[in-house]
Amino acid sequence: MKLRLAGALLVTAALFATGAMAQEKKQLAFVVNGASDFWKLAEAGVKKAQAELPNYDLSLKYPEQAAAAVQQRLMEDLVAGGVSAIMVSAVDPKSSTDSLNKIGSQVPLFTTDSDAPDTNRIAYIGSSNTEAGKQAGEIALKALPDGGKCIGFVGLPGADNARERIEGMKSVLAGSKVELIDVRGDDIDMTRAKRNVEDALAANPDIDCMVGFYSYNPPRIYEVLKESGKLGQVTVVAFDEDPITLGGVKEGSIAGTVVQDPFEWGYQGMKLMASYLEGDKSVIPENKLIIVPTKMIDKGNVDAFEAELKSRISGG
Repeated sequence: MKLRLAGALLVTAALFATGAMAQEKKQLAFVVNGASDFWKLAEAGVKKAQAELPNYDLSLKYPEQAAAAVQQRLMEDLVAGGVSAIMVSAVDPKSSTDSLNKIGSQVPLFTTDSDAPDTNRIAYIGSSNTEAGKQAGEIALKALPDGGKCIGFVGLPGADNARERIEGMKSVLAGSKVELIDVRGDDIDMTRAKRNVEDALAANPDIDCMVGFYSYNPPRIYEVLKESGKLGQVTVVAFDEDPITLGGVKEGSIAGTVVQDPFEWGYQGMKLMASYLEGDKSVIPENKLIIVPTKMIDKGNVDAFEAELKSRISGG
């Protein structure tokens, strides 16, 4: 009887120890701005970081809707559930300062993709959206040597990433014969994104150029131009690496695309938060900005870039 009791106590102790170890794992969350295939690369980056951070539980979370209030509720739920740090692509940082500060007062808050510099966030890791916009402007200037008028399409006009890309592009086009005459938002609604392109084309049948500022915008532009028989007649400038976008670059119907590196945001961002939680404040630069460079993809380098993408997603 004593042996049985001792054995039971040992099993109980072992189970308790295992449970305690599991509870000791800190949770790190990456909260995106809406559902989009763009974030698959970030998921792959988070997965790589998880393999190197066995004492943490890492996750990438999608809000049910691309709305600041919905994103805020998701972060509040994460905090209530015991998350140790959050990295977020803020849907609308300009109108969400107080809400983001509330999260940042409870757990270390980092931003990515769309910064919120007026909040108490610890640091931003991601692209320089202004520089990315400038690269889009360079693509447009090269593709339209005789000039032309462009219409842009974007998900969240109030987000810093959208505003900075647009401003960056306009700064390069200033004084040239190429002009960005309008930008239409869609709140990351795929149906509305396509309808925006259809409406813009109907209202401007002689438009020279269309610019897709979010990852899903260029594919919607591609679809509408193909359906209307104008693919190849209207210059398309893109952002990001949707398969349709890369296919358009290959065939020459898309002049080029500016690509970011969400894989590194996921990978480096998780490791950054873990280091910060472990007391290493040296990982935070003085300006609180960690810039992951963007690059231009055209016909000359699209195949090599696509091969790199496939390798990353597959874990190669």
